[in-house]
Amino acid sequence: MDICIDFDGTCVTHKFPNIGKDIGAIPVLKELTDKGHRLILFTMRSDRKKKKKINGEEVIVEENVLTEAVKWFEDNGIPLYGIQKNPTQRFWTSSPKAYGHLYIDDAALGCPLVLDDPTSDRPYIDWVRIREILVDSGVL
Repeated sequence: MDICIDFDGTCVTHKFPNIGKDIGAIPVLKELTDKGHRLILFTMRSDRKKKKKINGEEVIVEENVLTEAVKWFEDNGIPLYGIQKNPTQRFWTSSPKAYGHLYIDDAALGCPLVLDDPTSDRPYIDWVRIREILVDSGVL
């Protein structure tokens, strides 16, 4: 199964442009890939260059926030099948939406969230409940 996964609020808490804290995604994501499922990082993060004034001088600054998210997966031993797209979809569609069989995203309607963490400004995915759903549905 190809699974599209968001990053901020899904794999870690919301701290964009920084990487948020661990919320329990790592063991479940590893379990998914160990079972043969392929993960596609599908996030609003992107790498870009932007103009910024520093000491009155305009300079170009690189923001590599997508690269930092990809590195988080690498650092945690979680292989990615795709980044922002399913590698096979270019052969049969020109749609910008990444094709997947399942999407895990904190913004998805009905996605179980942790709402009452005083250390986080925004809700984030409840990975204990996500794992239960994946087991109950036969994905894990």
